[in-house]
Amino acid sequence: MTALTLSTAGAATLRADALVVGVAKGAKGPVVAPGAEAVDKAFDGKLASVLDTLGATGAEGEVTKLPAPSGLKTPVILAVGLGAVPEKDEAYNAESLRRAAGAAARALTGSKKAAFALPVEAAEDVEAIAEGALLGAYAFTVYRGSDKDAKDSKNGGGTSQAGGSEGGAKLPLGEVALLGAKPRDKAHKAAAERAIALTEEINRARDLINTPPNDLTPESFAAAVTAAGKEHGIKVQVLDEKALAKGGFGGILGVGQGSQNPPRLVKLTYTHSKAAKTLALVGKGITYDSGGISLKPAGHNETMKCDMSGAAAVFAAVVAAARLSLAVNVTGWLALAENMPSGSATRPGDVLRMYSGKTVEVLNTDAEGRLVLGDALWRASEDKPDAIVDVATLTGAMVLALGNRTFGIMSNDEAFRTSIHEIAEEVGEQSWPMPLPAELRKGMDSPIADIANMGERMGGGLVAGLFLKEFVGEGITWAHLDIAGPAFHEGAPYGYTPKGGTGSSVRTLVKLAERTAAGDLG
Repeated sequence: MTALTLSTAGAATLRADALVVGVAKGAKGPVVAPGAEAVDKAFDGKLASVLDTLGATGAEGEVTKLPAPSGLKTPVILAVGLGAVPEKDEAYNAESLRRAAGAAARALTGSKKAAFALPVEAAEDVEAIAEGALLGAYAFTVYRGSDKDAKDSKNGGGTSQAGGSEGGAKLPLGEVALLGAKPRDKAHKAAAERAIALTEEINRARDLINTPPNDLTPESFAAAVTAAGKEHGIKVQVLDEKALAKGGFGGILGVGQGSQNPPRLVKLTYTHSKAAKTLALVGKGITYDSGGISLKPAGHNETMKCDMSGAAAVFAAVVAAARLSLAVNVTGWLALAENMPSGSATRPGDVLRMYSGKTVEVLNTDAEGRLVLGDALWRASEDKPDAIVDVATLTGAMVLALGNRTFGIMSNDEAFRTSIHEIAEEVGEQSWPMPLPAELRKGMDSPIADIANMGERMGGGLVAGLFLKEFVGEGITWAHLDIAGPAFHEGAPYGYTPKGGTGSSVRTLVKLAERTAAGDLG
């Protein structure tokens, strides 16, 4: 993992492979941002002019490298765009700093150490820059290199040791030295520590999402959770296929029965002695989704290893809560299964009896996420938490509605939905509140069962939310996050977002846990 240090050294005196400075987009050209004063001085006050000559504008995420002049201890200056210059008396917002730091860290892949001299006015800036740099420096290298290297790396974890190269591929930036921060300031130190814990868990989720399904099965996923639980003092309970059958978890079993890799339901329990409330998180964990008998067509199944992104996010959020010692009880439920076609697979037309006792007519085996979540939601409800949030790559309809970067939020409580939306925006995760129209429920009526797993085609993401609502215990506040769009990024990396698994919703869930611990959610 990339190391993070808070440095009191000046930008002109710190030795590093590169020095990162910020540049904003002004009305008449690029404007050098605070933090780069020493660098601008080394350019005789003409850094903005030099950047303008090189074509730099200060646009968000823009990266310009230039040789450092004499007087600096670093050979390379990297100017990264922060976007528009803030209005008078306003500071650069956290997301701009986060994205800029991420873009810079990605551009410095292969370097051992870089100094970041971006604008720092408060602890929030320290945290944003640290988060962006550590997330931007992420790389999934397990399957690169020689057979022995790959095996050793796989046994040791997802990301390889930072700095340098491995198997012909450059490794992530080795160390981030954050200038302008104060290592002896309690707020700055706490911000850096939070950033390290949070980004390590987001990157843990990314590793799991990126792991191919021949290596990540429900059983191996559960084993990874068990190991992390031991490390961080989290109680872990794993229900295997025999326990699931004994308990009557017909939804999870029905989805997993076509695979040679049997399903699991994993419960993580983090408790705090001063906790006044309990938050339950439920994650969809389909380690590979072929669609089952309702087989996905070619072009729609190649990335379906990512269909466990919700479970990965919940896992990461619970561990992060434990590492941050949040004064709230957090329970995580991971509904893990592999959806495969075979002679033993659930067929369209079959009826499953869920853990709640309700029967579901399965009209489409590719609408399997709602089946495993239904069982997990009802089981989570039995513990009477103060709120439940489920996270899932649930529907293509939500991607059509909101695009690839925004997740949808549905809830049985409008105030709770609003709070989650505001939290997501605060931490830099794009989201949008979505309704649960009552009239769409009728489309799931079944002539032979209590409910069907499909309804009207139009508004399919909302129909899925209404299905899940049926399995939430009475009187329990609940929200559903459909992260089908942002969970797995297939395009070119941008900001701190890599190609592949993103760890979408982890920051929102952790901030929600913090707000719950502070008593800010009622």
